[in-house]
Amino acid sequence: MSAASPPAPSASPSAPDDGLRRSPAPNACDVAVVGAGIVGAAVARELLLRRPGLRVALLEREAGVAAHQSGHNSGVVHAGVYYRPRSLKARLAAAGVRELPAFCAAHGVPHARPGKLVVATRPEELPRLDELERRSRANGVPGLERVGPDGIREREPHVRGLAALWSPGTGTVDYAATTRALVADALARGATLTTGRAVTGLTRTSAGVLLRHAGGTTRAARAIVCAGAWADALAPRDAAAAAVDDVRIVPFRGAYRVLRPERAHLVRGLVYPVPDPDLPFLGVHLTRGVDGEVHAGPTALLVGARDAYRLTRVRRRDVGATVRWPGTWRMVRRWWPTAAGEVGRTVSRAAMARELRRLVPELRAGDLVPGPAGVRAQAVARDGGLVDDFVIAGDDRVLHVRNAPSPAATSCLPLAREIVDRALAAANA
Repeated sequence: MSAASPPAPSASPSAPDDGLRRSPAPNACDVAVVGAGIVGAAVARELLLRRPGLRVALLEREAGVAAHQSGHNSGVVHAGVYYRPRSLKARLAAAGVRELPAFCAAHGVPHARPGKLVVATRPEELPRLDELERRSRANGVPGLERVGPDGIREREPHVRGLAALWSPGTGTVDYAATTRALVADALARGATLTTGRAVTGLTRTSAGVLLRHAGGTTRAARAIVCAGAWADALAPRDAAAAAVDDVRIVPFRGAYRVLRPERAHLVRGLVYPVPDPDLPFLGVHLTRGVDGEVHAGPTALLVGARDAYRLTRVRRRDVGATVRWPGTWRMVRRWWPTAAGEVGRTVSRAAMARELRRLVPELRAGDLVPGPAGVRAQAVARDGGLVDDFVIAGDDRVLHVRNAPSPAATSCLPLAREIVDRALAAANA
């Protein structure tokens, strides 16, 4: 990877007023980073921390940064409670929960550390809580405690349960603001940002890679694709990439409700049920954000578009990709009872309230009002399995981040180091 001076930036008149300088897509660069979500932003910054003067171009399909998963989430900074020991998620979340608050403090990004309770409310959940405790201790979750009913009431007076794990290191943050801060830092170090330019194709050349987008083409020595819900759209589909090609992105919409302000006192921090260990979803929970609002949810509903923030949004191409993938049908056959419950909680405020009353008995359906929604880019394998860990794959020209679900936002700084380590190793091989 060579280094040279970046082209002079120019503002985009259609860009949102986020204080970030835009540039036209460059004709050439050393590294093109596709996707200006939190992972792509952290990767662009990390490249320039390693190689000052490198020509790094950050290309984003939307008019602004953090337009999708990075700007539509619960805002939780995860401490590593759930993840299988020795997985990438476990290792990188442990580093991220230490590093992210320091980055936010240095850049004026709102963040807090209210702590989290994972609560068992039924005897049959206690073995699963035991397994979570084992994982948490193996992952080095800071300050973890096992507490009983009295310890639950001490930390969350309105929550009831048989036993719980208390994670005082779990926090909350504004991830959209974090992404903007990462992009601003990368720009200050010489990166360029181009928005409204969806990359539609990648072609390997003798000199590197040619990226096609709405503004024409950009030649790069190397590309790093951090495209989130569109991660599989640019991935290779040849025999050499067969293992990677056995994963597709299937969109799941997560809808939240919000506690009415006069009922927000029912939750001090973060309150979660004990999740199903076979699913990558954490169940309907309650989280107090940095703005003081308490969100309830999310649901997890298979939808017809990668940006289905409204249930009525359906895109023919996305539906086609989902239904053509054999893993989708195998997943549905296995999990249809769970899916039926998600439909109920999505359409019925009373159904969500019944689920939440297991944790907070005082909560009523009338306490919930409509809230925001996000879309999770869930990687599904050909056999119908839900891919849980981060997936990064590629060669000396193009590196693809194929799966970056939660806790990718928590882990964005160490995850960026992992991605750049692999990119540099491949380039120097």
